Amino acid sequence: METIGSWGLWATFFSIVLTMLAIDLFVVGGGKQHRVSVREAGTWTLIWISVSMLFALGLWAYLDQTAGRAMANQKALEFVTGYLIEKSLAVDNLFVWLMLFNFFAIPMELQKRVLIYGVLGAIVLRTGMIFAGVWLVAQFHWLLYVFGAFLLVTGIKMWWFADQEPDLETNPILRWIRGHMKVTNQLEGERFVVYREEGGKLVRYVTPLFLVLVLVEFSDIIFAVDSIPAIFAITTDPFIVLTSNIFAILGLRAMYFLLAEMADRFALLKYGLSMVLIFIGTKMLLIDIYKIPVLFSLGVVAAIIGTSVILSLRQTRKR
Repeated sequence: METIGSWGLWATFFSIVLTMLAIDLFVVGGGKQHRVSVREAGTWTLIWISVSMLFALGLWAYLDQTAGRAMANQKALEFVTGYLIEKSLAVDNLFVWLMLFNFFAIPMELQKRVLIYGVLGAIVLRTGMIFAGVWLVAQFHWLLYVFGAFLLVTGIKMWWFADQEPDLETNPILRWIRGHMKVTNQLEGERFVVYREEGGKLVRYVTPLFLVLVLVEFSDIIFAVDSIPAIFAITTDPFIVLTSNIFAILGLRAMYFLLAEMADRFALLKYGLSMVLIFIGTKMLLIDIYKIPVLFSLGVVAAIIGTSVILSLRQTRKR
């Protein structure tokens, strides 16, 4: 597999990720239960995005000195494009998280712990899936056509069902848990499991917060299957694929709390995300016929997301 990832670049990347995770887990919110304000969420969202763009700038500067200006421009552009695609698709995952928390009536101050596990689970899951996907694409080029067709169909389905809410009461995972585990009728703070004495022995119960955690982790799997193939339309370099994905995931907690207060203002965003998937799927299906330039792809994705956001805000103002 061809990659620009040297030991130095990998070490730098993992050092940044571990530092950002430490800040996100132990500094943001200070480990206390509290309701995250829009201002706090917005500030940290901008910080995470800024760090990602600084990484892109640092990558460009390094490659400009070691591999030449053309390589630096190409790889930095691939990173930014991949980051924008993955960040955009992650927004749909945030809508699902919001729906889950609302369905189980989880107050904002108790959502933090679930989101921590959700983000960590997404990082571990995507790292494994990305390396497996890169290896498979390197061995079987025709898989790009499979990924392209999958994204195209997924985009069409997302457009078609954009306004429909899934019926969680019939969710097979939720039904299985309720059929095999005892579930409390109320929350127990941030605890996922509690023990109660029944008939002289302790009986284990899971809380509604545990049900949310399981569904959040399952949603990570579903969205990873949707979003990871999209980056292969931009590059198959494992360093760019992994870094753009992980940077897009970091800071999702802050972005979630920002979205939670403004979700009703972005009613048309799902249509924009579906168009992104359709465009990326089409790009992959044409990869051996005509390679759409990365810069053009970046412009198209940015235009689609920007237009859907503007139209959503305009519709909100009219309403």
